[in-house]
Amino acid sequence: MNYTENYEGIKLDVQAVDIEISDAIQESIRKKIAKLKRHAKKIDSIDVYFKEEANQATNTKSVRMRVGVPGNDVFAQDEGDNWYQLLDNVEDKLVRQLQKK
Repeated sequence: MNYTENYEGIKLDVQAVDIEISDAIQESIRKKIAKLKRHAKKIDSIDVYFKEEANQATNTKSVRMRVGVPGNDVFAQDEGDNWYQLLDNVEDKLVRQLQKK
């Protein structure tokens, strides 16, 4: 499942390889964007990548997020087994990077 939308002036691109992303997860992504906006003056785009590894025993899911800001983009990723927890962890990492800028 891949989709692109314009969310509050930010180009949001979500890519999920062979995974269906629920409406609840999509809403969670939008909430993360609202929190990230508090820490950045301008965000041009956000790319979110969901991936699920079927052949690994642990840490089967991964979330990667790239935030397009002026200058160098910020990027974070995490692996685990819960999409919501992964999104929370990635958000925390991105907030720390944006605060340093």
